[in-house]
Amino acid sequence: MEEEKQVENQQEEMIEKESETNAAENKENGTSEDFKAKYEQLNNKYLLLYSDFENYRRQTSKARLELIQTAAEGTIKDLLPVIDDYERALDTLAGNDDEMFVKMKEGLELIYNKLINILSHKGLKPMNAKGCKFDENIHEAIARVPASKEEDKGMVIDETTKGYYLNDKVIRYAKVVVAM
Repeated sequence: MEEEKQVENQQEEMIEKESETNAAENKENGTSEDFKAKYEQLNNKYLLLYSDFENYRRQTSKARLELIQTAAEGTIKDLLPVIDDYERALDTLAGNDDEMFVKMKEGLELIYNKLINILSHKGLKPMNAKGCKFDENIHEAIARVPASKEEDKGMVIDETTKGYYLNDKVIRYAKVVVAM
């Protein structure tokens, strides 16, 4: 009997040791699973923050580039009436053959061309409205006249004020006369 008790005690001890070992393994596995879950959670947070930062960086770069491209828009808009005046002056001087007027016209053309070249390097482009189909997105109709031909209907027949683009954005709409 005593031997049976010893065998039972040994079996119980082995079972206890096994359960302790399993508990320790489970504890270690549970801890490593907790670490894995925590790692995944932190990694996901990192990836979200990283992508948010990249989006923010792209948006600010785009906004900065747009700001640089249109920074001079106000100044260029203020210069457009001056360009109109130069064009009117050149048109007025075109019909006169007097030597003094010819020299004045040459001087005005030099200044006008310099101004236009500088502004075109900044992104200014004139619109060509005359003879085009009327587009309310870029034209402002100030008058309508009857069309002489059927194919002229809806076409711009005269341009009273030239329109301009700055980097493909309309900064001044062309004021036009439309055939109806």
